[in-house]
Amino acid sequence: MAPRATKSSTEVSEPTRRSSRISAQPKTEPQTAKQPVKKAAAKPNKRAAETEDAADESPAVKKSKAEEAEAEAEASDSAEGNAVIELTTIEIGDSLPSLTLKNEKGEDVDVDTLASEKGVILFLVPKADTPGCTNQACGFRDIYPDFTSYNFDVYCLSADSPSAQTKWQTKKNLPYALLSDPKRQLISALGAGESGKTKRSHFIFEKGGKLVERRIPVKPADSPKLALEFVKSLESA
Repeated sequence: MAPRATKSSTEVSEPTRRSSRISAQPKTEPQTAKQPVKKAAAKPNKRAAETEDAADESPAVKKSKAEEAEAEAEASDSAEGNAVIELTTIEIGDSLPSLTLKNEKGEDVDVDTLASEKGVILFLVPKADTPGCTNQACGFRDIYPDFTSYNFDVYCLSADSPSAQTKWQTKKNLPYALLSDPKRQLISALGAGESGKTKRSHFIFEKGGKLVERRIPVKPADSPKLALEFVKSLESA
């Protein structure tokens, strides 16, 4: 009986080669599910936030901010003005200088024309709406009719802004005009400006503009009385 044929080595190795081909193929990685992209949170609307903040502000805060803005605007207007004109010192016998100032209404006033038709009393205060200055201003207010009866006009001169002067005038019922001299040009020419401050004083100019009397310094309560006494003395002279 012939011996049973055995499988050749070639046949035996075929499964091995097929396995090798399979293993040689690149493995495919399972695809991972895409994670949903989170949208960035929307930034708060800046304008809306500012509007809400403004709505939450109290009336007092709003008023304070308005006053600050007003003060800044006035400072800006002053800075944009002409350079400071240095005036010569005004002595007894000298006339009112050629200078334009603002009154409490913001209107231009030519200083050299103030006494063209009447005599003029200029009383100077360091700062509007402060105790001593209010005492002096109210003193001139209370006897204002006496000055007008002697054909004299009264003006309060200070370095305060027109708006500050208007508030003071309204608050204290001051019947006369107020002149704003923020650069202290006229104040200094009268000899009442020193180290950025105003000396309490008063000056009397007769009709035509000639300086005939000055009191510097002077006490708040004395200023109106002394000014009226001098005006009366002119009438009797």
